[in-house]
Amino acid sequence: MECISVFDMLKIGVGPSSSHTLGPWRAAERWIEELKATKKFDKVEKITVDLFGSLSLTGKGHATDYAVILGLSGADPEYIPVESIDIIVTSVKNTNTLLFNNERPIEFDIKADIVFNRKFLPFHSNGMIFSALINGRRYKSTYYSIGGGFVVQEERKISKKNKITFYCTFPYPVESGVQLLKYCEQLKLPISGVVLENEKSIRPIETIDSEIQRIWDTMLECMYVGCHTEGNLPGGLNVRRRAYDMHQKLKGEVPYTNPVEWLYAIRGTEVKFRQILKWVSCFALAVNEVNASLGRVVTAPTNGSAGVIPSVLMYYLVIENHDANFEDIKRFLLVAGEIGSLFKKGATISAAMGGCQAEIGVSSAMAAGALCELSGGTPEQVLVAAEIAMEHHLGMTCDPIGGLVQIPCIERNAMGAIKAINACELALDIDPKNVKVPFDKVVQTMWETAKDMNTKYKETSEGGLAVGVNLSDC
Repeated sequence: MECISVFDMLKIGVGPSSSHTLGPWRAAERWIEELKATKKFDKVEKITVDLFGSLSLTGKGHATDYAVILGLSGADPEYIPVESIDIIVTSVKNTNTLLFNNERPIEFDIKADIVFNRKFLPFHSNGMIFSALINGRRYKSTYYSIGGGFVVQEERKISKKNKITFYCTFPYPVESGVQLLKYCEQLKLPISGVVLENEKSIRPIETIDSEIQRIWDTMLECMYVGCHTEGNLPGGLNVRRRAYDMHQKLKGEVPYTNPVEWLYAIRGTEVKFRQILKWVSCFALAVNEVNASLGRVVTAPTNGSAGVIPSVLMYYLVIENHDANFEDIKRFLLVAGEIGSLFKKGATISAAMGGCQAEIGVSSAMAAGALCELSGGTPEQVLVAAEIAMEHHLGMTCDPIGGLVQIPCIERNAMGAIKAINACELALDIDPKNVKVPFDKVVQTMWETAKDMNTKYKETSEGGLAVGVNLSDC
């Protein structure tokens, strides 16, 4: 059983894609660690990176080449000043020299040494091979970006083939919704309580609290930046940022100078149904506009779906409960992380494997369940909310125009957030005993749907809107 922490599901990084940007970036870091562990790092004369499948087909639009360069340069996606990204990449382009792990200058021609291969490697759609030339011999390592910033090496494929068992060290390991509910009943705890017990087994409560606060601060900052930045997004589609214009119409004249004051200011705005819809949409759009411009976001569970969870949590804080505090934020993120992990274990959170149902669908389910617990729902109702949200995303394709995480990705976050709130409200009025579709069945169905889906609808930009809408139309 895989042991997945909340902090694995909610990771701070840089846009626009967790699987196509953050994953390759982390893979480059992992490869450097491998070279150092085997005493090869100081002997490397030449580097080549081959990108395969979905990484190749939409890699340019997802800044995969940038991610590889930044990872090889030793930059950390969690902490790098985003304004430094273009500086580092431009330097490599202009000098044909890469400062390997910020230690050794190595000749590196981006056009020749990052190779986009259309063919797919067998294990996963997002494959990449890092090659190092040492004394005339080429040493290769294969990595796969499996969604949400998670990276595995080629050896994992062998392990699965040989059925090697991986043991989870959590005191309450969870592989299904049924197991999770049994622990809730056994411990007399809500879902967030069970998740917290597992987290406490691997890190002190002070660290848990500080990391959750850092995640929320990043989410809030991201919404704030997105709502206060106007203009067009990069990438060539000339997509105008919409959160800024929407925010200007909604915010009123209440003064504020920082994200926290902004949150309190929003609490005093008009709360008719239309305004609520617009605020939630505004928050979601803001996050994914920041993501589309290589800004800092929280992968939740992916970058392409990063706007759903913060916008629904913000909705709870500014609309539903003005007395909400850090404990509410913590409970929300603990529940969301656990629901996301169940989809990762039982299905996928990678659009390259499952289409957009694996990203927006999962994030909507995570947000719906988390909101349901904060709204007084039982553990059973929490899973009902998550099931409802996913049920109405089943079959959603991933077909980004131009390979960019912009159309239809940004709007889909707003729709996923609204569906999450609706799913929560439906679940709160349902007796779980009357539910016809259990949570675990919708996870299984999502995975079966993913396997049946045509490859061209899995983040390749070879079907759907990606070919139905010409770039000239944009």
